[in-house]
Amino acid sequence: MTEPVVRLPPFDPRTVPVVATGASEGLLPAAAHRLTPDGLRALFEAPPIWTPEFVRERRFADREPADAAVLLPLVVRDELHLLLTQRTATLSTHSGQIAFPGGKVDPEDADAIAAALREADEEIGLPPQSVEVLGTLPVYITGTAFHVTPVVGLVQPGFSLRPNPHEVDDVFEVPLRFLMDPRHHRRHLMEFGGAVREWYSMPWHDGQHERFIWGATAGMLRNLYRLLTA
Repeated sequence: MTEPVVRLPPFDPRTVPVVATGASEGLLPAAAHRLTPDGLRALFEAPPIWTPEFVRERRFADREPADAAVLLPLVVRDELHLLLTQRTATLSTHSGQIAFPGGKVDPEDADAIAAALREADEEIGLPPQSVEVLGTLPVYITGTAFHVTPVVGLVQPGFSLRPNPHEVDDVFEVPLRFLMDPRHHRRHLMEFGGAVREWYSMPWHDGQHERFIWGATAGMLRNLYRLLTA
């Protein structure tokens, strides 16, 4: 049975009520040894049995499904940092949002990993040879009908990025330790058109800006958290 499409009105996700946090759910941060290059290599080489928390959003766009892939680039510094982008306001989907570099899987891509690496190169100028691919997370289906494969990889420092100005307003880093601490996870709930929609946010303040990480990006990060704490 096809899920009915209920189009969402424009709204500011920052104003939607928070109904739970990681602290109220009694969750613990990911263990420190998991948040290291060797810890992540070992995890993806022999993954535990675990269940992703998010696999499908309620649809809010009437469009054909499309395969996509995103890269979760973890920069190897004193501690791991996740590289994220701020999308331009002119894009047709998810404009202005915080996102991973990525996009549609093209026919010439060998697989989702190849697509994620190509898109990261085209979007922010991160060369594929700079990425040590560790593995993938379960496919995440967005409300706009993208079937997204998240690809996790390590990136050694020393790269020079070239963001595509037509797609990316900014590129920034967030400590993985912050993102894998559920005290920074906030669950939001909104009812519209007879359907309840919920998502997580993980706002990051870098001293100058509030980077409001939410929606699909936060959902995939929440799945990474579930893997790291399995």
